[in-house]
Amino acid sequence: MARPEQRLAANVPGPFFVDATCIDCGTCWQFDPLHYAPTGCSSRVQRQPEGDAELRLALLALQACPVAAIGTSRELLRQMPSDGFPVLITRHAGGDVYYCGWASKRSFGASSWLVVRPEGNVLIDGPRWSAPLARRIMDLGGLQRIVLTHRDDVADHAQWARAFGAERWIHAADADAAPQAEHQLSGSDAQHLDADLQLIPTPGHTAGSMVAVLGARKQVLFSGDHLWWNPAHQAVVASRTYCWWNWSAQLCSVERLLDLDVAWLLPGHGHQHQFAPGQWRVALEQTLAYANAQ
Repeated sequence: MARPEQRLAANVPGPFFVDATCIDCGTCWQFDPLHYAPTGCSSRVQRQPEGDAELRLALLALQACPVAAIGTSRELLRQMPSDGFPVLITRHAGGDVYYCGWASKRSFGASSWLVVRPEGNVLIDGPRWSAPLARRIMDLGGLQRIVLTHRDDVADHAQWARAFGAERWIHAADADAAPQAEHQLSGSDAQHLDADLQLIPTPGHTAGSMVAVLGARKQVLFSGDHLWWNPAHQAVVASRTYCWWNWSAQLCSVERLLDLDVAWLLPGHGHQHQFAPGQWRVALEQTLAYANAQ
């Protein structure tokens, strides 16, 4: 747990605090921007929770932290929700989509997502292993598939696959990060796992990066580290700074997604965002124009 003696000076006074072990992954303020905020080199508590609903939110952000850098009093910790994660994000024709929480240090706090549907539940990227989360997922129908968008965000995939007997998908170019995966995509062709779920290779951030697309209309795009939303600039971001393999290839991969009908962008890192009809293509064209001008 976080230590009061390592409490960062940037925190506002009160029982919740971020300490010096913070790795600046953004998990807390992406999930709960009301109470947590970035400083440029760490996170901080910018507002103490008031009332039961805010307390629940702040405690769940504490639980999600991959390095236990958030602390509070023992009295408040005793009020930690036992049914917190996964948290419902949106109900979609292709399935209900949840944020899993329980971020892993091994994936630098990347978000993972659960799709609950009659055809079988799908985990997008790997959270930290958590028995409470596993029990909640079991209550929601278990796991049939695990999609690993790229090498950075596999986390505890092996333990999740073993616990539920789930089959894993990863691109062959990143398969050394999960060599036990039962399925490896190769090449650049999109692959439909079923009518409502397809995987599209999007090399660039890593050689084997791919995105998962839920639905045929008003789609949910699980983008891994390929794209995310920047609320300050109201823009979709493809980051050259955090491109580990090939920037030119990543821009070509961005172009490949122009014709999607995206209603929700759910990334591994960075902010999620909901798009109105027609906004996705406009936003992505702006992203490409900015990137090509650099």
